[in-house]
Amino acid sequence: MTHQPATTANSPVRVLIMGAAGRDFHNFNVAFRDRSDYRVMAFTAAQIPGIGGRSYPPSLAGPLYPDGVPIREESELETLIAELEIGLVVFAYSDVAHQDVMHAASRVQAAGADFQLLGPRSTMLESRLPVIAVTATRTGAGKSATSLHIARWLDSKGYRVAILRHPMPYGDLERQAVQRFATEDDMALAQCTVEEREEYAPYVKAGLPIYAGVDYGRILEIAEHDADVVVWDGGNNDFPFVRPDLHLVMVDPLRPSDGLTYHPGETNLRMADICVIGKVGAATPAQLEQARSTITSVNPTARIALADLSVGLADEDLVRGKRVVVVGDGPTLTHGGLATGAGTIAAAQYGAAEIVDPRPFLVGRIKHAFDAHPHLRTEIPALGYDAQDIRDLEATLRAIPADTVLSATPIDLAALIDPGKPIANVEYAFAERGDTLAAALNLFVDAHLREPDALG
Repeated sequence: MTHQPATTANSPVRVLIMGAAGRDFHNFNVAFRDRSDYRVMAFTAAQIPGIGGRSYPPSLAGPLYPDGVPIREESELETLIAELEIGLVVFAYSDVAHQDVMHAASRVQAAGADFQLLGPRSTMLESRLPVIAVTATRTGAGKSATSLHIARWLDSKGYRVAILRHPMPYGDLERQAVQRFATEDDMALAQCTVEEREEYAPYVKAGLPIYAGVDYGRILEIAEHDADVVVWDGGNNDFPFVRPDLHLVMVDPLRPSDGLTYHPGETNLRMADICVIGKVGAATPAQLEQARSTITSVNPTARIALADLSVGLADEDLVRGKRVVVVGDGPTLTHGGLATGAGTIAAAQYGAAEIVDPRPFLVGRIKHAFDAHPHLRTEIPALGYDAQDIRDLEATLRAIPADTVLSATPIDLAALIDPGKPIANVEYAFAERGDTLAAALNLFVDAHLREPDALG
């Protein structure tokens, strides 16, 4: 990192990091924590409710920060720049429209500070193991299903796989510094939120350990001792924290041009080795062609693979001919911008009589989510950042006059709430159309991995 804003001679540059409890902490750890020529005065928080007002603890911040680093609300940005005499603001969160990034930059510059985005060279860790990364142009494009498919494929070949998940540290940061989840008990002990369980549970169910937390230098080091290969399962549309040997980028044909209009999804699109156009069964020919055009306009050498999500139900009788209320993945439906997901597909595929409009029955924070995201209509995001979210979700579902809750979140919703009606769980999995990805994975193994019985 070479940028040096004007500052008083011999004094460190005073920095503020704009984030959302993930990329911001990682950027601090790798680019600022041990540098005496910079002093991070505060983080600001956005996207995730309830993370402002905390502190990045001294045990994670290091010896230059004996009091830790405060985390404030992004709404205080201009005030903080003035009060803390900030010289540099670093923008460090994802799935943001390009125009909104520049609005943030304009706020910063109008307040007198410099504005910066840190790139892969400044922030990617190097692994001693081969790495496959799965990222996306937007939240909800199918990263996790693809990552799980790849991890299972490698596992079936006899390789030990460590899955590193993009961070979601919404609780006690010290306790969450390094996390490994291999069982349901691990998630319960860590008091995982609904959002965390949505990401971790499919791997745990498949018998594959998944790592996450706050300090990814330590996380990577520990994961490398247990594995032959690393799979990076990205969050939102952020680029990887670990430098990949093979970089797959998911492109959602239902939002085909978003790869050119959202940060840092366009970064991923331009870096991709393989672009996977998912959800092909739900897309029109025109949308698929637009997705291809978006890819080739900025990355003509990327290989293009096609894929879909196969959707299933364990108990069709709970849905066929029934009035259902649909619960979907929270981030996909909120800042991901999608109004519907796998639950709506399953309702149509398995003959639901009606998807009940939940909007007249919303309670508390679920109603607030619909107010904040006016594109939402018939699917309820599975919010669960804290106990109040879960209580409001339960109260909302109890109030809705439906026969069945059609749950398209990967977690066991029945283990968290009692909606007063049966829950039908949607199961979905990655399904490649063609063999482009399969061929690339075989080439990756040939180039980077020895035969499993030869691995130490």
